[in-house]
Amino acid sequence: MTQTQDSTTHFGFETVPEHEKAGRVQGVFNSVASKYDIMNDVMSMGIHRIWKDAMMDWLAPRPGQKLLDVAGGTGDISFRFLKRAGHGHSTVFDLTQPMLEEGRQRAEAEQMDDSLDWVTGDAMALPFQDNTFDVYTISFGIRNVTRPQEALNEAYRVLKPGGRLMVLEFSQLPNDGLQKLYDLYSFNVIPRMGQMIANDYDSYQYLVESIRNFPDQETFLGMVQQAGFENAKYRNLSMGIAALHSGWKI
Repeated sequence: MTQTQDSTTHFGFETVPEHEKAGRVQGVFNSVASKYDIMNDVMSMGIHRIWKDAMMDWLAPRPGQKLLDVAGGTGDISFRFLKRAGHGHSTVFDLTQPMLEEGRQRAEAEQMDDSLDWVTGDAMALPFQDNTFDVYTISFGIRNVTRPQEALNEAYRVLKPGGRLMVLEFSQLPNDGLQKLYDLYSFNVIPRMGQMIANDYDSYQYLVESIRNFPDQETFLGMVQQAGFENAKYRNLSMGIAALHSGWKI
């Protein structure tokens, strides 16, 4: 669908022209790149590692598979995938070059250099041919995409028939009382910790707001299905603080 110059989207709780969002998101992740892994600890109270392991458990990587790890930044998912698969290949794809540089500098990257590519670009316009990858993952990244449905459509396009989509993202708790408690933590604690750890209040404030604006589990499941994925399902993690969505290109 053609977008007009007047189309708007969310940047946190702010409404901005669509054409501005990618640049603003780049600004956030340029700012936090060197502290990104610490940031994930802050945002998830340290539980993101368990969630990523749960992602790998459900994904069950197999030897020789080709992964496209979108918003892959520091390589966390790619490293886990390659270790589980035994051997394979991962293309780490991200909007911001500083995030990819952080990934390249990690020790795992040196050990897996022959199995990794690092590519900068836009999740809504992937620079890859149709039917290229066995697996597409995006972890804590799709809520930052200007038009998530287009990213899912692109995921479907570049996956081979029989390919697997898996999305890990912060989500919504089904219990209103628990959601209110979590919101209190998120809005009052996380930006202040961002200020203390990374000297960056505003980026963390945006990240908290972006979580609250993201579609709930059932709505996002419908978007996965709309992109063409079949046998689409989701699993809540930590009661819905995060969720894993899975789908197959059949």
